[in-house]
Order: sequence, then C-alpha cells, then structure tokens
Amino acid sequence: MPHQAAKNSQKGTLISILMIACLLFAFGFVAQIVAEGKSSAFDHNIILALRDPGNPSLPIGPAWAQEAARDVTALGSIVVLVVITFAVSGYLFLTRKHSAAWLILVTVFGGIALNDLLKLAFARPRPDFVSPAARVFTSSFPSGHASLSAITYLTIAALLARSQSSFKVGLYFIVLGALLTMVIGISRIYLGVHYPTDVLGGWCIGTAWAMGCWVLMVWLQYGGRVQPPSPA
Repeated sequence: MPHQAAKNSQKGTLISILMIACLLFAFGFVAQIVAEGKSSAFDHNIILALRDPGNPSLPIGPAWAQEAARDVTALGSIVVLVVITFAVSGYLFLTRKHSAAWLILVTVFGGIALNDLLKLAFARPRPDFVSPAARVFTSSFPSGHASLSAITYLTIAALLARSQSSFKVGLYFIVLGALLTMVIGISRIYLGVHYPTDVLGGWCIGTAWAMGCWVLMVWLQYGGRVQPPSPA
C-alpha cells in the first residue's frame, strides 16, 4: 500500500511538471506576441466589448458593477495579499508547521520579486484608449494582480491542500484559490487597467509558480524535510 501511494505521488508530480512546462510555454507565447505588437487587435476588441458603446470611457453595466469590480480587484492588491500571507503563515507557525510556513513566505515574496522583474523587463504601457476606473502605478505586462493573486492564492491553496488527508478539503482549497484568481484577473480587464494578454500572461506565470511550489512541497514532505500531510 505505501508503495502504491508513492507511485501515485510520483505520477502526480510528473503530470504537474508537464503542466508547468505547458504554462511556461503559454507565457512565452503570450509574451512574444505582446513584444511583437501582434496582440493589439485582440486586446482592443475585448476591452471595447466591455465598454459602453455610447461612452467608451465607462464600463458596461450598472454603476454598482464598477464599484463591485473595484472591491474584487482589491483582493489582488499587494497589501491584501501580504496580509493574507502573514495570516496563513502565522496559523502554520502556531500549529508548529514551521517549515511549511517558511515555504509559503519564501514562495509568495519570491513570486512578488519575479513579477516585478518581469514588469521591468517588458515595460509595457497601460491601455491608453479608455479611461481606467482604478489608479495604477506600474507597467502593464504581466498583470500584477493576476500573477500575484495566482501566486499567493494558488500557492497557499496547494500547500494547504497538501497538508490535508481529506480529498474534499484539498479540492475546496484549490477551487477557491482558482476562482479568486480568475475573478481578480477579469476585474482588471473590466476596469480598463490591463489588456487581456496582460492577465493571460499573469495567470500563466503565476499558476506555473504555484504548481512549482506544490511539487516542491511534495518532494520536501516525502524527503522528510517538512511535515507530512495531517492525518484524517
């Protein structure tokens, strides 16, 4: 039985590595078409589809929808993500899962540094053909909210799921992290502060980073370097 569990874990790790490779390839593809200026029509058409035809400066929908989008997008802000990271890490420290707590801290803040480096490297200007409905201070590609929400929520979800022996509880963490990441990214496009390709790129690199951390956690657990999954 333990031998079968080990084989299943190895199979899952190989599948995860393959998915990471696919996500990195997708990010490279998106980055290339952005750098070559081939995504302009795609980006413009989607943003304008989310704008009032009579007044492109305004997003479609009632006034409350724009305010709701700002609330949702705040879930991907650096301040909120840092607070959540410290809150989860604090819980893990209190439950004596020190290695997992440090792994989350290093992963999230390492992801923040990665995102900043990518933004500096691409230095893509923000959309300038619509009025943004939120204030922005950095370059556009990849979307920081999309990538950092993926890095933070999916990394925490993956590591917390790995610490559970219950499949349902683990799946709950993963689905919740994925849904949060999706709605935050969509809110950035709706508010006119990011091109769709910015968000796609952010999702790809953020999810690849999160999955990489999941694989690392599995390797560390089976190597006895961090705590194994909690018993049922």
